[in-house]
Amino acid sequence: MKFFRNLRIWNFALKFNHKTVLINETIEALNISRSGTYVDATVGGGGLSCEIIKKLDDSGILVATDVDPDAVLFCSKKLKDYKNVFVFNSSFVNLDKILKTLNIELVDGIVMDLGVSSYQIDCPSRGFSYIHDAPLDMRMSKNGRSAYDIVNFLEEDKLSDLIYKYGEERFSKRISRSICLYRKKKTINTTFELSEIIKSAVPIYRKGHHAKRTFQAIRIEINSELENLKKALDISINLLKCGGRLVVISFHSLEDRIVKSKMKYWNKQCDCHRTFDICSCNKVQKAKIINKKIITASDKEISENPRSKSAKLRVCEKLI
Repeated sequence: MKFFRNLRIWNFALKFNHKTVLINETIEALNISRSGTYVDATVGGGGLSCEIIKKLDDSGILVATDVDPDAVLFCSKKLKDYKNVFVFNSSFVNLDKILKTLNIELVDGIVMDLGVSSYQIDCPSRGFSYIHDAPLDMRMSKNGRSAYDIVNFLEEDKLSDLIYKYGEERFSKRISRSICLYRKKKTINTTFELSEIIKSAVPIYRKGHHAKRTFQAIRIEINSELENLKKALDISINLLKCGGRLVVISFHSLEDRIVKSKMKYWNKQCDCHRTFDICSCNKVQKAKIINKKIITASDKEISENPRSKSAKLRVCEKLI
């Protein structure tokens, strides 16, 4: 785990464009106390961190983390003038370990801005996008197996299951079959190669880009996004003080279902079947849901930043 204490790091030139969505709504939802301790669990381009730190006094603390080393380097430079900011290059599944190194037991708020950043999509060399021709990669951490490994070596039935499960792609079997037939002749090396293979397997009349769902599925698998989200949510709720807020922005239905389910469970006072007259589960309500209805981007924000259209914000407050 790489740690940049007090942000004393070298200068570097790095373009990291990412426009944070629902920024005002998120800051309001955190209900920030000037002397509080807050965690930006997915710092990205630092948009939320910059707004949080402005609302803290010298006794307040901001802990920021991201699995992407590019994001960490960029935000470390961006926030270098603040002495009460700590930035980690690590996954949010390690939040408890990160806070332990700072001798912090509980925090006043945690925010998660999920999914892939605009920088990662728009940077061709990262291989996230079907819009740019680049080597198949899609690794947020830049470590471990890449999209190249999944596309070229995963068995056909497992590849099909993956595309269906994480991409909600109805043509997953046809796409998987086409990929496997193609790779018998030669390896699939680039995003455009993969995109063209997918295009040959799906109907020409379908709405949206033909490769969108498959690319999403591979990216989620590579980065263990959904498994890590479940772990991070459970860790985060236990790291909050009584009255602390957990704020989560998700961008697709798979993420949002997990967040909604977790918050709904924490909000429940009883887990017994509805036919039971007397509660026997001894469940204790851990948190309350702040926004009964999900918060979405305004028409104005969507017109200025189309990527905000699918954003959903959910908030809960720790009770015990």
